Amino acid sequence: MVSFSNALSHSLHNHVLSQFRAKLRKPAKYPCIVKSLINLCSRGQLRQAVDHLELLVQKGVRLDSKTLALLLQLCANTRSLKEGKWVHLHLKLTGRKHPDTFISNHLINMYCSCGDFIEGRKVFDKMSVRNLYSWNNMLSGYAKLGMLNPARRLFEKMPEKDVVSWNTMVIAYAQSGNWDEALRFYSGLRRKSIGFNAFSFAGVLIVGVKLKDVGLTRQVHCQVFVAGYMSNVVLASSILDAYAKCGEIGDARRVFDDMPVRDVFAWTALISGHAKLGYMESARELFDIMPKKNPVSWTALVSGYARNGLGHSALELFQRMMFFRVMPDQFTFSSCLTACASIASLKHGKQIHAYLIRIGFRPNKIVVSSLIDMYSKCGSLELCKLVFELSGDKLDVMLWNPMMSALAQHGFGAQAAQLFRDMLVSGVKPNRVTFVVILNACSHSGLVKEGLALFNSMTSDHGILPDEEHYACLIDLLGRAGHFDELINQLEKMPFKADDRIWNALVGVCSIHGNEVLGKKAAECLIELEPQFSGAYLLLSSVYAASGKWESVEKIRQLMYQRCVRKEQASSWVEMQNKIHGCVEIERNAAESLIELKRQSLSAYS
Repeated sequence: MVSFSNALSHSLHNHVLSQFRAKLRKPAKYPCIVKSLINLCSRGQLRQAVDHLELLVQKGVRLDSKTLALLLQLCANTRSLKEGKWVHLHLKLTGRKHPDTFISNHLINMYCSCGDFIEGRKVFDKMSVRNLYSWNNMLSGYAKLGMLNPARRLFEKMPEKDVVSWNTMVIAYAQSGNWDEALRFYSGLRRKSIGFNAFSFAGVLIVGVKLKDVGLTRQVHCQVFVAGYMSNVVLASSILDAYAKCGEIGDARRVFDDMPVRDVFAWTALISGHAKLGYMESARELFDIMPKKNPVSWTALVSGYARNGLGHSALELFQRMMFFRVMPDQFTFSSCLTACASIASLKHGKQIHAYLIRIGFRPNKIVVSSLIDMYSKCGSLELCKLVFELSGDKLDVMLWNPMMSALAQHGFGAQAAQLFRDMLVSGVKPNRVTFVVILNACSHSGLVKEGLALFNSMTSDHGILPDEEHYACLIDLLGRAGHFDELINQLEKMPFKADDRIWNALVGVCSIHGNEVLGKKAAECLIELEPQFSGAYLLLSSVYAASGKWESVEKIRQLMYQRCVRKEQASSWVEMQNKIHGCVEIERNAAESLIELKRQSLSAYS
C-alpha cells in the first residue's frame, strides 16, 4: 500500500509536470533567464544557478542538454552533492525521469565524483541505452572510490573495452597498493591490439615508485621513449619524479636535461629528489635558477633543509618565502616546526605557532602533531599537553603518537602508558608507530612487564605484525633491564633476519651491562652489514671499555683509521639572548683523550 506522503509527492509531481508542459507549448519568452543561469555557472556561483531552476519550472522554460550537462559537471567538479541532487530532481520535474544517454552519463559522473556510488549505479542500471562512455564512467566512479571488487566485476561484464577501461583498472590497482594486479592489467593492455596512450604508463610508474623498483621504472622509460611520448611534459616529469624517488638522481637529471619544455612539477621533483638524498647545495642551485616557483617548490626546499638537520637554513628560507608573500601550506608549517625542533629553538617555534593563530589557519593533524613534537623537543612539556588538550578532534592516532612520545622523552613512561590506554578507550586504533613509541617509553622507564604485554598484544588484539623496529625496541626494553635470557629467546623466535637496528640495540644494551661476548658478536654483525657506519665501531669500543679492555679499544680505533671510517661530528644548539649558538665537537673528544691517557699510563709502567 502506498503511503500518504508518497501519494502526495506523486500527485505534486504530476501537477508540476502538467503545468510545465502547458507552458512549454507557449513560445519561449524568457531566454534571459537561461542566459542568467549560464552566467552564474561561468562565475562558479553554483548555489545561485541551482536556485534559478525553480524559476525556470514556473516559467515553463526547459533547459537544453548542453546547459544541464554544464550544471552537472560543475556539481561534480565542486563535489556539491546537494546541488547535484537538486538538478536531478529538476530533470524529473521537467519530464526527464528517464534522461537520455548523454545526460545519464553526466549524472553518473556527478554522483561518483561526490562519493555517492549507490545513486550513480541506480542511474546506470536504469539506462535503456549505454555506450562505452557510460561503462567507463561507472568504472571510473568505482575506481575513484577505491571499490576494486565492484570495478572488477563491471570491467568483466563490459561488452566492449577500450584503452580508457584498461588504464582505469591499472591506475586503480596501483593506487590501492595491489601492485601485482596493476602489472597484470598493464601486461594485458599491451597484449591487446587496441593501442595505448600517454595515460597508459601512469599506473605502472606508480608501482615503480612505491616499490622503489628502478628496473621497472627504466622499462617504462624505454617503452615511453619507443612510443614517442617523451615530448609529453606531464609524462616526462612523472618519469623524472619516479627516478628521483627511487634514489637515481643521475637518471632523473638526464631526463630533466633532455626535456625541451619543463613545467613546475619537473623542477620541483628534481629539487625534492636532491633534498631527500641530502644534496642540499644542488637543490638550492636548482631552486635559485627555477624560472617560476610555486608553494610546493618552496616547501620542498624548506623540508629538505629541516630533514637534513639544517634548521637555520630552513627558517631563513621560510622567512624569505614570507617576504615574497608566498602562502605556505600545512606541509610548509610542519617542516618549519621540525626545523625549530632540530635546533631546539622555542622562540622560533612560538613565533610560527602565533602566526598560525593570527592568520586563522585551520588546525589539522599534520600541523598539530608537529606542534606537539616541537614543544617536546624544545623542552616545554606543559605547552605540549596544552596543544594536545585543545586540539578538537582526537580521533586520529597521529595526534596521540607525538603526545605519548613527548611524555616518554621527558621520562614519564607510566603516563605515556596510561595515555595509550586512554586512546584505546576513546576508540582510536593504534598503528605500528604507536607501538614503537610506547615500547620505547616502557624501555626508558623500566616498565618491562607492561612493555612485554603490549608487544604480545600487537598481533592478538590489534592485528599488527611486529617488524624489525618493534623487535629493536623489545631488545632495548629487555636488555636495559638485564633480562638477557628472555632477550635471546625473543631473538630466536624472531620471524626474520636481524637488521642493523636490532644489532644496534643489542650492542647498546651489552655496553650498558658489560656483556662482552654477546656485544662483540652483535657489533661484528653490525659492522658486516654497514662497514662504513662509525656507530658500530664506537659501540664495540664502548663494550670493550666497559670491561676495561683498553688495548682492544685502541685496536678498534686503528681499524676505523684503516677503513677510513670517520666519526660523525656531533653538534648542539644553545639559545642565548635571542640568538642561536652552535657548538660542534672538537676533533679529539673526551673519550678518545681518556683512551690516549690510559694507553700512555700503561706504557709508562711497561
